[in-house]
Amino acid sequence: MASSARRIIVLGATGSIGRSTLEAIRHLRALGQHWEVAGLAAGTRADELFAQADELGARHVALASVLGQGTTCTAPPGVTLYRGPDSALELIEAIAQPGDLVLGAMVGVAGLRPTIAAIERGCDIALANKETLVAAGAIVMPLAAAKGVRLLPVDSEHSAIFQCVQAGRCVEEIERLVITASGGPFRTWDAARMNQATVEEALNHPTWKMGPKVTIDSASMMNKALEMIEAFWLFGIPAERIDAIIHPQSIVHSFVEFVDGSVIAQLSPPDMKMPIQYAMTHPNRVPGCSRRLDWSTLSRLDFEAVDEGKFRSIALARRVLAAGGTSGAILNAANEVAVEAFLDRRIRFGRIAELVEEALAAVASVPVRTLAEIDGADRNARAAVRDALAASPETVSSRPVAR
Repeated sequence: MASSARRIIVLGATGSIGRSTLEAIRHLRALGQHWEVAGLAAGTRADELFAQADELGARHVALASVLGQGTTCTAPPGVTLYRGPDSALELIEAIAQPGDLVLGAMVGVAGLRPTIAAIERGCDIALANKETLVAAGAIVMPLAAAKGVRLLPVDSEHSAIFQCVQAGRCVEEIERLVITASGGPFRTWDAARMNQATVEEALNHPTWKMGPKVTIDSASMMNKALEMIEAFWLFGIPAERIDAIIHPQSIVHSFVEFVDGSVIAQLSPPDMKMPIQYAMTHPNRVPGCSRRLDWSTLSRLDFEAVDEGKFRSIALARRVLAAGGTSGAILNAANEVAVEAFLDRRIRFGRIAELVEEALAAVASVPVRTLAEIDGADRNARAAVRDALAASPETVSSRPVAR
């Protein structure tokens, strides 16, 4: 099915979601759809970013990293390069137009300001960046409504909910949202063993291939905590009706239970190209580029309750949803700093959730009226975690735990 030309800007182009987005663009172009790649933004992979721009015809690119003294970074001829930590925002401010689709796949709260700038310019948002709504849903959602732009979920779980809720007529018909989780590499471990896990073990995800920060969030189930908060903002469902369940096969991506007892689920192999393409082509469906379910080999689907004593992130999500205000920004910022410390081998795995919980207790949550409150909460939470790290340094072994 052909479509009219559409411009897209990809933020986070060299990450796993960004690469899958570019695969979807190639596929849609092969189907006869015209997608103009107006701009690409990345963090550190300059060579890959420039190669993407050259292949796909992007004339504007942004690179967040600042190279050391004496090094150079030259964009291809005819390509405008924006540099530095605010380069993605500068890219959006320079080239975004009403009707563009901005695919937001930057990691962390760094994606917040570019997303807001894109909404202000009348762009639709295909959102893979959980942290944007976790930290600032109270700002982003009203702004999107005021500007009349679509906010289309890209996370497989939220895409699943988005697809399932269309079976109902209104929010009042929805009884419960249930987000599935693979359980990560520590699903069958006891809490004591998990708390001492190494970086290598935490990065060994059994189902998905993702960047290091997202993979660690999956291992701690902080990704589900973030997704529960994001679902609250995306779908307008009361917090007490949002839940999570472990599903190790990662085939069922979420459930929606309706008030009459009917439950609708969305199933597909664990491949991000499907929800990305759905967001890009919504409300239409076109032949997909992701792999299909092989029903001849699908012999079982397992589900189990989340052990919230072991995966403490889920309880923290419920705490944030109950508290409101800037508590989401506090949780997100504390987690970003704690995960970085774990990846740097400065803390044990179990300390991540402890540091986030301590930050939520130490930093007061205040109502959200402007980005200034979000910035303050983010800054104070990061400082609280860094102070805690300095006060209680740990010695962490890099050797894998014996299996």
